[in-house]
Parts: sequence; C-alpha cells; structure tokens
Amino acid sequence: MSVEKEHVLSKRLNKIIQARIENDEETVNAFKQLSTFYTENSLQARRNLRSQIEKRSLDVNKQFLRSFQEVKHAFDSIYNDIADMSKSIQDMESRLQSTKSRTKHLLQQTSVLQNERERSINQQKIVNVLLERFQLTSEQLYIIQGNKEFLLTPEIFNVLDKIQEIRNDCKILMQSGLQTLALDIMEQMTTYQEAGLEKLYRWTQSHCRNVENPELTDLVTQSMARLQHRQVLFKYVIDEYCICRRSKITDDFINALTRGGPSGNPAPIEMRAHDSQIYVTDMLVWLNKAIALEKQNVSLLLKLCNKVELDDIITDSLAVICEGICQPLKMRVDKILNVPSQASVLYSVVNLLRYYRKCICKIVNKGVVQETLTGLQENSEKCFLATLQKQVDSKLVRVEAPPRDLSPTTAITNLLALLRDILSTANMSEGRETDMVKIAQTVMDPLLRAVNEQASRLPPTDMAVYMLNCMYEMYTCLSLYEFMDDRLERLQAQSDAQIDTLTSEQAGSLVANLNLGPIYTILQDQSHGALSEVPGMEPSNLKNFLDKMDYLGSHPDTALLPQVHLLTSSKHKKSVQKRSFDVILAIYKQLYQAVLDPVNKYENPQSIFHKSPEELESALL
Repeated sequence: MSVEKEHVLSKRLNKIIQARIENDEETVNAFKQLSTFYTENSLQARRNLRSQIEKRSLDVNKQFLRSFQEVKHAFDSIYNDIADMSKSIQDMESRLQSTKSRTKHLLQQTSVLQNERERSINQQKIVNVLLERFQLTSEQLYIIQGNKEFLLTPEIFNVLDKIQEIRNDCKILMQSGLQTLALDIMEQMTTYQEAGLEKLYRWTQSHCRNVENPELTDLVTQSMARLQHRQVLFKYVIDEYCICRRSKITDDFINALTRGGPSGNPAPIEMRAHDSQIYVTDMLVWLNKAIALEKQNVSLLLKLCNKVELDDIITDSLAVICEGICQPLKMRVDKILNVPSQASVLYSVVNLLRYYRKCICKIVNKGVVQETLTGLQENSEKCFLATLQKQVDSKLVRVEAPPRDLSPTTAITNLLALLRDILSTANMSEGRETDMVKIAQTVMDPLLRAVNEQASRLPPTDMAVYMLNCMYEMYTCLSLYEFMDDRLERLQAQSDAQIDTLTSEQAGSLVANLNLGPIYTILQDQSHGALSEVPGMEPSNLKNFLDKMDYLGSHPDTALLPQVHLLTSSKHKKSVQKRSFDVILAIYKQLYQAVLDPVNKYENPQSIFHKSPEELESALL
C-alpha cells in the first residue's frame, strides 16, 4: 500500500516537474496574485497559506456583493423612472386621442390645402422651367431688339443660339401633342430671329470692309457665318464688301502709279515709265501682291462659313474686286506695246505678262481680270512678232553685196545676234517651244530669202561659198537651242546642195588643171584597141599627168579653188576637198588598172606610176 502511494506521489511530482508553468497563463497570473500577499516563505506561512487564500477569496466576494447592491439600487431607480414615464405617455396618448377626434376635420382640410400647395409649387416650377427654356429674358430681348443697331456685342450670337435651340425644342413639343403651344412659340422665335439677323446684317454691312481690324475680326467673321444661312442677306453683304474693296484697290493702284507711297517712298511707278520692262514689272508685282492680300482678306471674312461652295464665292468676289484695276492696267500696257521698241524689250514684256497672268489666275481664274490679262498677253505676243518682223525687214530692206571674203554681211550677223539673244531668253520662258519656233520662223524665213537674193548675183562658185558661210552661221546659231530640229534639217539639206555645187566646180577645176579630160574620155571609150597605141595615152604623155598628180599629192591645198579657202566651216572645206579628190582618185584608179592590164600593151607598166592609188589617196586625204 505504501508502495502504491509512493507511486502516485511520484507521478504527481513528475507531472508537476514536467509541467511548463511559464506557458500556462492562468498559473502565471495566479502566482503573480499570490506574490502580493505571500511575502515570506516560512513554515508558518505555508501552513496558513490555505486559510489566507480562502480569506482573500471571501473578501473579494464581499466586495463584489457590495458593488452589485449599488447596481441593483441604480436599476431600481431607473425602473421607477421608466414607470413614471410610461404613465405620463399613457396620459398624453389619451389626451392626443381626445384631441385627434376633435380636430379630424381640420386635419383633413389641412391635408387638402397642403396637397394643393405642393401641386401649385410643382406647376410653378414647370412654368419657370418652360419659360426659361422656351422664352428669352428681358436682357436677351434688349440685345436682339435694342434700338442701337450699330453697337454689336458677342452676346447676340448666344441669343441667336438660344433662339435656334428653342425652335428645335418646339419640334419635340409638337411631337408630344402640344402643337398649338409649339407653333405659337416658333412664330415668336422666328420674329426674334429675323430681328436679330436684320440687326446683324446692318452692322456687318457697315463694318465688313474693316475685316482686317483685329478688334472687329471675330465679330465680322461670326456674323458672316450666321448670315450664310440667309443667302439674300449674305449676298448683300458680300456685294457691299466687293464694292468697297474694288474702290479701295483701284484708288491704291492709281496712287501707287501717280503718287507712290507715304512721303514719296516708294516712288511713283510711272516715274519708271521710260523703261518698259521695269514699268510693267512694277505694275504686275503690285497687282500680284494686292490681289493676294485681297484673297487673304476675303478668306478671313468667310473663315467661319460653311466650306461648301466657299471657293466659288471667294473667286467670284475677287473677280468683282479686281474689275476696277483692269482698265488702268490695260491702258498703260497698250501704250507701251504701241510705242516703238526693240523686239527684245517687247519679248521681256511678253514673258512678264505670261508669268504674272499665271500667278494671278491661280488666285482669280475668272472675270474681267482674267480676260484682261489674257488679252494683254495675246496682244503683246502679236506686237512682239510684228516688231520683230519690222526689225528684220528694216535690216534687210537694202540688199548688200557680199564682202570680198564671202562672209555673211553685217546685217545678217546683226540679225543672227538678235535671234540668239531672243532665243536665249525664250529658252527659259514658259511655252518656249511655240515661242522659239515662231521666233525662228520670223527671223529665218526673210533672212534666207535675202541671202538667196544676195547670192543670186554672184558666180556659181562664189554663190555656193557665200550660201555655205551664211547657212553655217545660221546652223551654228540654231543648233544651240531645242526644238530647232526641223529647221536644222532644212539648213543641212540646203548646205548639202551647195556643197554638191561647190564640189562639182572644184572637181571640174582639178580635171582641167590636170588635163584629165581627154584621158577620161579615152578611158570611157571601149571601141579603141590597146591604150598604148591611142594618141595621147603614150607613156611620155602619161608621165606629164603623173608628175602633176605627184605634186598634187605633196601639195593638195594648192589645187583648191580660192573660194574654197574662204569657207568659214572647216568641215565644209574638208567635205568639198574630199569629194572632189574622190573624183580624181576614181579616174586615177581606172587609169592605173588600165595601164597594168596586159591588153593595153604597156612596156614595164610598173615604172610608169610612182604611186599606187592607195598611196595617192593617203597623200591627198
């Protein structure tokens, strides 16, 4: 039995030892509380520990009891108060029931009045909203219908927007079944809208000419955008603007011509009227800048308008604005064209008109200004060609005799220099192909006739050389430019014909000088016997001919006609020389073959000829 007790005790001790007291929060708290009153670890203290703990527990319970009694007293007090309140409420409820039964009729009447008041308030709100949405305020009406027509503020556009919004909302009213109300409001808004647009029209008509003024630009452009929906009013404003600007640009152009700028700077354009090219340039430059500025102003005036058909409106407006400047310009340009001038000066005027017509017509492609510029260009082209024709005729009016060196006369040289100058200018201009062909035709046709007339009074050889020299100068002049192929081909064909003539003369001269005529005749006659037996074909006679040929081979230039040396073109000279020598070489080759032919019975034929045909050809050519 004792062993068993010891075993139980041992288990308890082990359990206590193995217990992790520091992890047991309740045990730790108990020990902490114990440490507050268990201060001495003695035998007596340990014996009294249990009684102390029980006594402390009793004190705690007594303290709890006292606290709970205080709570109970508080709850009893609250209960009594609630009971009194319940009694008071029941009393009040009984009195309310009594009062309610007495005032039931009054409450019903009050409820009816309250419902009517709420309905009236709602109706008033609806009316206010309706008025706010479908009517204009007094300030807005004053803006639209005010007497001061020429005082316009940006608020008028907001009012017009409001009017248009009301008109759109009336359509919704009509769809909702309120046709009468909607129609009345629409009629009223239409009246207001017309009054506003009329005021806008009158103001814009008076101020549109000052569209470039920064203070008015926004108002004017917005006004034009609004008036675009009233085509009649819009057109009236555009017409008024065009009339004002036409007068303004015409006056400015006249002042630029006659008075110049402020204080005479820049100087009046007409002070340079003595120089046709500068005079026309200044006028056209001024017009080009002025028309471009007018387009800028018109575009600014219409910048907020609907872009559909806007280009046509701008173009038509510019055409009207520029009408006034056409007559002064035409009078002055016509005067320049009618005054005798050099063809080169008139051609500069033609190119100026052509260039600025293209520039200006890019801006204004219709109307009087286009017709005027086109007419001036066509007239200037006619005057230029007529003046060029007169200038050519004046230089060729008297047919000069060719100089002794058969070179082109001074008149021909001067005309070719004039042609070269004008073609050089035309080569850089617009429409150059047409111009260059017409210019070349105007100068070359009379020139060729004059050259032919001059050459017709000369002997054939001189005529051929003179024609070749003249046509060489013409060919050289025309070959520098495009579009001259057809005329160059004709000149080349005429030159070839003259070369043929000169070659024939040169070949005839060589045949005569070398006494080849009888020999050639004998060689062509096939009826004779051996050539060595024919009179004139003896070796001794042939030796004289061959000696002349040897000398010709050593000094080929001495055999040429004096006129050939006067050819300006070395190519022509070489061509005549080669073709005439080819004739001689052909006869020489035929003679060489005939002498070597055994049929002709020449003894030791190799000793007769010093050179073979190939060697002679090499020496001559």
